[in-house]
Amino acid sequence: MRIFDGFGQRISLAMAGKKSPWGGGSDDGGTGDTPGGSQGGGDKPKGPRNPWLPPGGTSDDGRRAPNIEDIFKSRGPEGPRRSGGGGGPGGPNFRFPQRPGGKSWFPLAVVAIVGVGLLATSVHLVAPQEEGVVKTLGNYTRKMEPGLNFSAPFPIETVDVEDVEGVRSVRIPGNNNQAKLILTGDQNLVDLSYIVRWNIKDLANYKFRVVDPIETVNEAAEAAMRAAVAETQLDETFSGQGRAAIEMDVRERMQRTLDGYQAGVRVLGVEIEKADPPAQVVDAFRDVQVAEQNADAARNQAQGYAQQVLAQAEGEAEAFDKVYAQYRLAPEVTRQRLYYETMERVLSQTDKTIVETDNVTPYLPLPEIRRRSQQPVTTVTAPEGQ
Repeated sequence: MRIFDGFGQRISLAMAGKKSPWGGGSDDGGTGDTPGGSQGGGDKPKGPRNPWLPPGGTSDDGRRAPNIEDIFKSRGPEGPRRSGGGGGPGGPNFRFPQRPGGKSWFPLAVVAIVGVGLLATSVHLVAPQEEGVVKTLGNYTRKMEPGLNFSAPFPIETVDVEDVEGVRSVRIPGNNNQAKLILTGDQNLVDLSYIVRWNIKDLANYKFRVVDPIETVNEAAEAAMRAAVAETQLDETFSGQGRAAIEMDVRERMQRTLDGYQAGVRVLGVEIEKADPPAQVVDAFRDVQVAEQNADAARNQAQGYAQQVLAQAEGEAEAFDKVYAQYRLAPEVTRQRLYYETMERVLSQTDKTIVETDNVTPYLPLPEIRRRSQQPVTTVTAPEGQ
């Protein structure tokens, strides 16, 4: 506002015919003033130069009264314009460097940038474990094998490169704390979590046959697992052999389903991480398992005892057969030997006294006396004061 107030004062002074504050008038009271601010015709005007006039070699050397056009022409939107020639880089007088012939480098720079961009979108290096698919104006046209490949520049042709040999895995359910209850063949529920490993078999089908390949793999895995467990008993899902059979069955079912969808996916394997009863009945289920384990232990113990008794009986029968064969060869000798062996076996387990001379009491309790002599003697001490 102060700037414009100053402009108004200067304009009013000029219109009133008073002496300009920038000079341009005569020292004798204003006689001989001309619109250009000169005195006496061709004499050189006196006073300071008018700052509002543009630079240049005018006849009056810029010393004349200002007018409103000069004031606004000399000011830009951000302040007074700088006098002189070209400014710094990007200024109003900036010029692109020129070639030796006087022409600009700018067209060649644009052509070089465009050429580099076209070359970058036309050359493709595909790794050994990768494959690429080429789309021409959005439509699939061909594959790219590993190595150096070429295509039309973008946007005529676009190339998508994927790792087709890397193993990818999906965990079901995604959260380990989340329960995945599946109904078994004997109408029980089992909480299963498993991992499916897969890779890309056909990149073109993988890209263009299904909307979301990863979601398709998840849904196929869940459907195959439910179908396989529905044909299995609960106990088989907890055993190692039963789990292996379920994993193989799920893998085969998944591959058939994905091949029917032409999803371009190869199922490498299925691994069951956890197979537990539902959390609500886990305590009762553990009690049942403990009881079954105890029953199995008792059953195994009984079978072991039966096998031991049977082996002993078979051994005795075989020994009797051998004795009978000897008895048929020499009956008297074999009978006497059997008598001695039997008496030895019986008498070795009982207390006995053998008396072979006369004038001796027929019965002497020698074993009882010997047993009493071997027992420790107990000494009873009477308390003091009695």
